[in-house]
Amino acid sequence: MSSSEENVRLTVGEAELTVDPLHGCRISSLRIGGTELLRQGDRYGCFPMVPWCGRTGHGRFRNGGVLHELPLNSPPHAIHGTGRDTSWTPAYTAADLAEGRAAFYYDLAAPWPYEGRVTQTFELTGDSLTLGLAVETYGDSFPAQAGWHPWFRRNLGGEDARIAFEPAWQEERGADHLPTGKRIDPVPGPWDDCFGMPDGVDVKLTWPEQWELSVKSRSEWVVVYDEQDEAVCVEPQSGPPNGLNTAPRLVTPIDPLEMGAVWSWTRL
Repeated sequence: MSSSEENVRLTVGEAELTVDPLHGCRISSLRIGGTELLRQGDRYGCFPMVPWCGRTGHGRFRNGGVLHELPLNSPPHAIHGTGRDTSWTPAYTAADLAEGRAAFYYDLAAPWPYEGRVTQTFELTGDSLTLGLAVETYGDSFPAQAGWHPWFRRNLGGEDARIAFEPAWQEERGADHLPTGKRIDPVPGPWDDCFGMPDGVDVKLTWPEQWELSVKSRSEWVVVYDEQDEAVCVEPQSGPPNGLNTAPRLVTPIDPLEMGAVWSWTRL
């Protein structure tokens, strides 16, 4: 366990996690038994999606009768929130690091129109990583979302990863890449799609004869993106894409938004 001005590293047994708080508090590396599981690069690793997940249609959302407009960082939409583009402040002790834990926060600011705080936590063991996100308001209530966007390497040097999950439905995706509001039976990939798992997210990645990794969350929403050769993304999130408009979850002074996920792995 160690920290520097740029990176924070947690090590427990064969597991080594590196967090880069200055560049979106993203996980820049997860090595298990010397094997890197995440695609490397400034845009990759695993970043938090907060205070919204996926695309917000045309960058617009309403809070009651007030219309807000966000920068179109993926025209014609706003995508993945502001947390990944911001520097986060450490909020842990040396004792936390020694026990495989770390926490960071940032204060919401423009272009997000409401004041509040986001906290992200990490807890590493030899065979799992527990992630947490919390969104609090300093005053006015507002809709928000939280989740993670990991880029798992498709190939670790053997066979490509296989993905297994049993969603109850798939959100039909329109030509504008937003859910149409219609739920359909899941269709074969490749995907850039949102799925519903009302009993909680439970997705398994298997690299045959190497590693098996599961992504679980009490949330019922997961986006799976596997249209690139290099990686497979399994993104648990607190609501569907464009959810600020279609399924708003209000953060209030007495009811913060809390989101969790657990990755666990086994050597095959």
